[in-house]
Order: sequence, then structure tokens, then C-alpha cells
Amino acid sequence: MTGHILIVGGGEAGLSIAVTLRDLGYEGELCIVGAEPVPPYQRPPLSKEFLYAHGEPVTAELRAPEFLTDHRIDLILDRTVDAATVNDSGGLAVLDDGTEIAFDRLALATGSEPRRLGVPGADLPGVVSLRTLADATHLRTELEHARRVVIVGGGFIGLEVAATARKRGLDVTVVETTDRLMARAVAEPISTFVLDHHAAEGIRFLLGTEVTGFAARNGRIGAVQLANGESLPADLVLVGVGAVPATGLAEKLGLVRERGIVVDAHARTSHRAVVAAGDCTVQPHPNGLDRLIAIESVNNAVEQGRAAAHTLLDRTPPPRGVPWFWSNQGALKLQIAGISDGYDDIVVRRDGVERLTVLYYRSGNLVAADTVDNPRDHLAVKRCLADGKTIDPVNATNPGVALKSLIIPRPEMDPAQ
Repeated sequence: MTGHILIVGGGEAGLSIAVTLRDLGYEGELCIVGAEPVPPYQRPPLSKEFLYAHGEPVTAELRAPEFLTDHRIDLILDRTVDAATVNDSGGLAVLDDGTEIAFDRLALATGSEPRRLGVPGADLPGVVSLRTLADATHLRTELEHARRVVIVGGGFIGLEVAATARKRGLDVTVVETTDRLMARAVAEPISTFVLDHHAAEGIRFLLGTEVTGFAARNGRIGAVQLANGESLPADLVLVGVGAVPATGLAEKLGLVRERGIVVDAHARTSHRAVVAAGDCTVQPHPNGLDRLIAIESVNNAVEQGRAAAHTLLDRTPPPRGVPWFWSNQGALKLQIAGISDGYDDIVVRRDGVERLTVLYYRSGNLVAADTVDNPRDHLAVKRCLADGKTIDPVNATNPGVALKSLIIPRPEMDPAQ
């Protein structure tokens, strides 16, 4: 196939689409439009190593410039697509500087944007969010001058930054509206384990607490106001309360959206000439549940990008692998395999105070696992799920028994379940 494929979005998903297209033998023109002024880079270190690095931090590019040149992947940086039209045979995109790009097929990999807090003072200097390299660079500078840091949100990003700030010797308080950490992603035993670890490192937690506003001091953030009337002194605040899919262009194109851009298992949108991948999408639930799900991870961005590339060339994508995710929080390494959403039972494996594994089951079958500092259990679960098997829950509570020895065939499912 020859022609011109336009990819909007210069992150993991967008680059995955481009690289896969070339790997599949696509010979046509290939262009990525990225909103940031830098080539595609690794985002996970932004909340960890990048913030703590001594000297000038190094940003890890996803691909060397020579690779992009050799594979004829054109990059247009620091630009957004302001408008676009598309029909079954292609369309036209107009960039924010007026440049027009005609295309035969279109791929959206526009990612997501930090969710904002709609409270007074949210725009004060010193109240920041973290999503891009520019955000991380600004946050790193702020950390160099801060003493009292408040993190709003007890999710992965918030806890990663909290651990990094504490490692730098700063006073750190995490404010979370729910009654436990990472409540949308992990079960209670993981939440408690992680909280106990960070609390022992000196991080203060205020759970079940709502932020109602930010107060200024000398023209910048001075305090965080809480619903219970308390006021927390702060000279730096990170708001980490989740992300919102960036669907502005999809809306202009009239694509079907439900929070994110709705795609099928092959990354097809509601328009036959448009695919989408990454954090901007919602997709069929991998556990077969009758609902759409947003999967925000590097693994999903890469695999969904590969699927999108196959679809652009009218090929059937290969089967997806087991979803996985990780979060390094100071000395803790949390790894997730599978999607636990929809579980009805858990099994907990404790290995003293050092390691923890939670296995998630639905209708008696393993669907996912969270591990803290236990890579062996993580790999066993990934292998188990990839092979379509389960793990014997009766003996799994014994940490002295290797999980890989407990992998068994899945029981027959009741058709009514």
C-alpha cells in the first residue's frame, strides 16, 4: 500500500503506529504531528528518576533521530491539528500554523490531559500538574526551592512524586478524597501495604479528605484549604487526580466518544478511514465484560498502536498480550498483570513485611494480580494468563510455594456467568 498516513500524537502510541507500519512494509509517506517541541520520549521516568537526577537530567528518546530518518518517519513538532475533514478515501488536516496536510488514512494518538481541580486558587504559581517533559522540568525546578510539598491525589503519579520528594528530604503530605490509596486500581491489602511503607519513610497521609481551595502567600501558593477546616502550609502543590482523554479533534471529526474515543479490538473508530490508540481511547474490556474500559499504560499504547497499524493496512492484527503496568515509588516496585476490574474474590500472599501479592479472581478464574517487590509472582501470573490458565487459589496463600507450580487449567465456566 502506498499513499499518505497522518498520525496525530507524538507519544508511545503514535510512534508505535509509525514503526509498525514500516515493519509491515508500508512504503508511502508517513508523518507524525506532535504537540510538544521534542521528539517522542519515555514518560514514566518523569515522575521518578527525572525529578531526582543530580545535575542536568537526561530525557530518554524512544528512537534515535537516525532511526526516524532511516525509516522515513517525518516529524512535525510543536504543532497541533486545529481542524480536519475526512471521508472514506481520506481527508485534509489543518495545523495551528495554517499548514495543510492531505492524507489517505488518519491515526489519532492524542493521549490525555491532567484532570484539573475546579477550586479557588487552582491557577496560583506553585500549583502544578505532571504530564509532559515541560511539566517535569518545571516541577523539578520547583522541588529545588520547596520545603513543604502537598500532593493532591493518592494515585500512581501522586505517590511516585511523593516518594521522590521525600527522598529529596522535603516535608510531604498526600491528600486523598477516598478512604485508601490507589482505590480505583488495587485492592485494600495493596493500598494498606503501600501506605504503611510510605508512612514509615515520613510521608503524611490525609485520607477521606477533600481539597476546597488554595490560598496565596506573596503571590504564589501558601496553603491548601481542606473541607474539614484545616489549612496545610505549602510552597508547592502537585495536583495528581487523574487524566482526561484528549478527544477535541475526534469531536471535530464526529467520531463516537464515551469519555474517550470508542475503538474496537482492532483500534477502529466509528469512521473507516480513522484509527485511534493509546490514552485517548476506550476499548472492549479484555476480560470479556460488556463494557468499555480505558487502559492507561505504556504497554497498552504500544500494543494498541501495533493493532492500529495493521488495521490501517487492512490486515488482521495479532492477538494482544497480557496487559501489564508498573509503578516505582521510591524503594517499592508495584507490578500489575491483567485487568482486575470486575473481580469477585481475592487471594493474598504475604511474605513477611517485604513482599505482597494479591491475586484477583472472577467466577473462580484468575484475571489479574498485583505484586509489590515480587517479580517472580508477577512473571508467573503473566505466563498463566497468557496461556489461558488459572492458579490454584487454595494453596496460593502459602508464600513458600512458587506460583508457577500452582498453574492449572481453567475450570469450565457456567454459561450463565
